[in-house]
Amino acid sequence: MARFTFRLPDIGEGIAEAEIVAWHVKIGDRVEEDQQVADMMTDKATVEMESPVSGTVLELAGEVGDQVAIGSALMVVETDGEVSEAPVSEEVEAETPGVEEEKPSPLRGEGWERGSEEQPAPAIQAPLPDGERAQRHVLASPAVRARAQDLGIDLAQVKAEGDRLRHSDLDAYLRYGSGQGYHAPHADRARADEAVKVIGMRRRIAENMAASKRAIPHFTYVEEIDVTALEAMRGDLNDNRGNRPKLTMLPFLIVAICRTVPDFPMINARYDDEAGVVTRHGRVHLGMATQTDAGLMVPVIRDAQDRNVWQLATEIGRLADAARTGKAKPEELSGSTLTVTSLGPLGGIATTPVINRPEVAIIGPNKIVERPIFQGDDIVRAKLMNLSISCDHRVVDGWDAASFVQAVKKLLETPALLFAD
Repeated sequence: MARFTFRLPDIGEGIAEAEIVAWHVKIGDRVEEDQQVADMMTDKATVEMESPVSGTVLELAGEVGDQVAIGSALMVVETDGEVSEAPVSEEVEAETPGVEEEKPSPLRGEGWERGSEEQPAPAIQAPLPDGERAQRHVLASPAVRARAQDLGIDLAQVKAEGDRLRHSDLDAYLRYGSGQGYHAPHADRARADEAVKVIGMRRRIAENMAASKRAIPHFTYVEEIDVTALEAMRGDLNDNRGNRPKLTMLPFLIVAICRTVPDFPMINARYDDEAGVVTRHGRVHLGMATQTDAGLMVPVIRDAQDRNVWQLATEIGRLADAARTGKAKPEELSGSTLTVTSLGPLGGIATTPVINRPEVAIIGPNKIVERPIFQGDDIVRAKLMNLSISCDHRVVDGWDAASFVQAVKKLLETPALLFAD
């Protein structure tokens, strides 16, 4: 028998630490080589950690939500034979801030001194409920699994409305399927208070949004656009699309944006406020805010300016599916130069979106509504959509933002111009 310490490897992107978002093993479990043992989240993606050896789990590096430094112990395994541990590379040791040579491992189970204050060792993960092993065979995101574990719910007993369990399925189970029976709305008992630890993607979103609002002086401009002709064109194209994907409004909006930004380079830019440098990008790498079970993610459509509406629709579908299923690659979640955020049919009258720092603008189409409008002396039915843009006032002037939106409006209201050279 031998003890093997599995240290968190360098998982790229120049990061110094990663967050534990899910454990797939507990102390005392038998693990096999290449078995998934944990999900670790960086600023860009969730990475699956696999055990490099077979054996019995002796110790784990903390709880869900804890940060683990690159090169520090993630798990200790008692192996069946002698196993030599791979040393941590000098490059990792040199680039990992806050890791001192004499700092004890948090897995030792002893307190250590930090200055004059003695700190207890991190809590070791408690055994999971009896239904834990059944939960492993249910397709669900780490966030859903964590919530189910906190609530003491066996995921094997929860019915999924789609191909994977979502938070809405847990809500339905809590209301109707937990053995309490159906209660009419007027007879519902108030739910107990629920303390939810802010971890994983939700913590990243919270940190990024707070940093954006603290650092960027936002302003928002909203304009109404008549998309009657565009909606008629979209309907005709969808009726004759063959085996191509169905077109939403988004591909047309992206084409309009890409055709407009060359005249407004300050919109398609990133601002390094520490260096005092604004980079105006020639290519449009368009971020697409996407809601997932774990929270908001922003996959990136590379070189959007080179794609037509059908190609954009295909790429939008592919990236959205990859983000929602957790299969998006790190390079697909970084490098955007401008972002579009859309709530689809929930779009509301107007939005004031928060800029995806270090970008300087974010565009938000709102819900399409039918209303009567005047055309000369006549009153006609029209399909109208408000378009919102939030900008960094340090880089973009109000006049420029308004002029940009007006140029986009002209293209959307005269959709033939979208396809003209």
